[in-house]
Amino acid sequence: MVVVMKPKTEEIHIQALVAHLEALGVSVSITNGIGCSILGLVGDTTNLDMDKISINPYVERVMRVQEAYKKANRKFHPQDTVVEVAGAKIGGGHFAVMAGPCSVETKEQIVEVAEAVQASGAKLLRGGAFKPRTSPYSFQGMGVDGLDLMLEAKAKTGLPVVSEIMSPKLVEIFEEKVDVVQIGARNMQNFDLLKEVGKMSKPILLKRGLANSYEEWIMSAEYIMSEGNENVILCERGIRTFETYTRNTLDISAIPAVKRMSHLPIIVDPSHAAGMSWMVEPLALAAITAGADGLIIEVHNNPACAKCDGQQSLTPAQFDGLMKKAAALVDLAGKTM
Repeated sequence: MVVVMKPKTEEIHIQALVAHLEALGVSVSITNGIGCSILGLVGDTTNLDMDKISINPYVERVMRVQEAYKKANRKFHPQDTVVEVAGAKIGGGHFAVMAGPCSVETKEQIVEVAEAVQASGAKLLRGGAFKPRTSPYSFQGMGVDGLDLMLEAKAKTGLPVVSEIMSPKLVEIFEEKVDVVQIGARNMQNFDLLKEVGKMSKPILLKRGLANSYEEWIMSAEYIMSEGNENVILCERGIRTFETYTRNTLDISAIPAVKRMSHLPIIVDPSHAAGMSWMVEPLALAAITAGADGLIIEVHNNPACAKCDGQQSLTPAQFDGLMKKAAALVDLAGKTM
């Protein structure tokens, strides 16, 4: 249920209504918009009488929310959420690019890539330390040692670190070492993990599952937000379809659709969507045009020798060329890069 307060209602009257509603057994989140405040009621609202709430002289209107997700719902929070990481802003007209290798391999590699992507305009450094691989015999990442190498690259460049978490057991380590915690596509519905990262203080980057609907994806964000962490960034990374030419099929329509459904920022991963480096640039530019709030792109200083996903990684020079084109489109869209 959503309660829209009348414009310019004083805080004392808003808090009085909040106290009344919470006494009825629901939790209330307050969104202060332009000119008015919106109360989002979470919990069992079936026994709440809308008419009695509407009688309050400071209430403009009361609406029931039909969707299962509440905190992530745009009806609860009409304005775009802006997630800020060490000065980099994502959402609400702010566009940011995360870039780096699929997996951290050596100190020299991650530092060289970090310096290159920063010079081209990336605001965050992505890198895999714990790698979920289809085959148990594939390179699984360097683990905590990989995170430590990313921190060395961060010390050199100042770029905040983005990396994927695989297990609830790693929450304390990621809280200490990582600036943005990524939930990979295969873990999108790992609800125990979602609950644990929901207790973290760090922003969460939530990738869409291989074959999940928009609502299922947003419901996974709701799991995180229900535990108190509302700094969630959604990431469209391609879904599994009947087409085998590309690694996955990038769902461009997810960008405007999810923006209508949710206030959370949404970025796009064209690297995992295509699986081929030559397709990364056109998909990235299409994502910007469709309204994405950012990109996450794989960049490797020597893709031919990469331990994983070299075929979809851009070289620093290719990434630099993409960033120049991206900057022009972001500016045309009226956003700040």
